[in-house]
Amino acid sequence: MPAPSRSRLSLYLDLIRWNRPAGWLVCLWPTLSALWIASDGFPGWHLLAVFVLGTFLMRSAGCCVNDVADRDFDRHVKRTAARPVTTGAVSVKQALTLGAVLALVSFGLVLTTNAAAIAWSVPALLVAIAYPFSKRVISMPQAVLGIAFNFGIVIAFAAVQGQVPAVAWWMWLGNLFWVLAYDTEYAMVDRDDDLKIGIKTSAITLGRFDVAAIVLFYLLFLGIWGVALAPYGLGPVYWLATAAALAQGVWHWTLIRHRTREGCFIAFRVNHWLGATVFAGIAGSYLLRQMAAN
Repeated sequence: MPAPSRSRLSLYLDLIRWNRPAGWLVCLWPTLSALWIASDGFPGWHLLAVFVLGTFLMRSAGCCVNDVADRDFDRHVKRTAARPVTTGAVSVKQALTLGAVLALVSFGLVLTTNAAAIAWSVPALLVAIAYPFSKRVISMPQAVLGIAFNFGIVIAFAAVQGQVPAVAWWMWLGNLFWVLAYDTEYAMVDRDDDLKIGIKTSAITLGRFDVAAIVLFYLLFLGIWGVALAPYGLGPVYWLATAAALAQGVWHWTLIRHRTREGCFIAFRVNHWLGATVFAGIAGSYLLRQMAAN
C-alpha cells in the first residue's frame, strides 16, 4: 500500500523545523540576554514579543533559503535526504515564497521598534541569505552562521537604546564562539558525507583538533561574556549560572570526544540549555535586584 501523501501544512512545518526547536532556541537565548542587559532588566512585553516571534520567524525563513541552496547536496547526506525541498515535495518556488513571507512578517515586527533597529535588520537579512552559499567557498562557514545569528544581540541593543554600545559587540564576539562550538558539533555529525560531496565545514577544517577547539570555543564564550558583563554587577546568580553552563560544556566534551554521530548530534540538540542557563542567570540577577529594591 503506498504511503499517504502529506498535507501542505505538514510539509511546510517540516521545512521550518517546527518539531526541532533547538535551532531557533540557540538564537533566542543570547538575544534575550542582550535585551535584558540593554534594558537593565525586564524589557517590557512589547519588545519581548517582538524578539521572541522575530527570532522564530527569521530562523524559519533561513531554513527555507538553506534547504533551497543545499537541495543538491542534501540528497547525498543521510540526515538531510528526506527534507521536503530535497525530495521535491515542496518546490523551490514554494520554499522561497514561504521564506519571503516569514521574513516580511518579521520585518513588520521590527517596524514597531525604532529606526536604529530597522537599519540593523537589513544587514542581518543579507547575511542570513548569504550563509547557505558560504559553505562552497569558506573553510569555516560556521563563522558566517555566527554573524547571522548574532544580529539578534545587535538589534536588541538598538531597539532599546537607539545605538549599539561596546558591550553589545563584546557579547556579539563571545556569542560567535558559542555558535562555532555548537555548529561544529553539528558539522561533526555529517563530516563523512560532507567530505564526499565537497562541502566545507569547521569540522573538516579543524580536523583532529575539532574536540579541543570546541572546548576552547565554550571557554571563550563564557569568559568573554563574564568579562563584558562584570561591570553590571549581576551578582552570584549570574556567576552560578555561568558555572552551570561551564559544567554543561564539560558534559559536551564527554559526548563528542569519541566523535560518534550519535554523541555529536545529542550535544548539538541540547545546546540550547546552555544558552538558557546563561540567560536565566542574567534575568534572575535583575529580578533579585528589583525585589531587593522594593
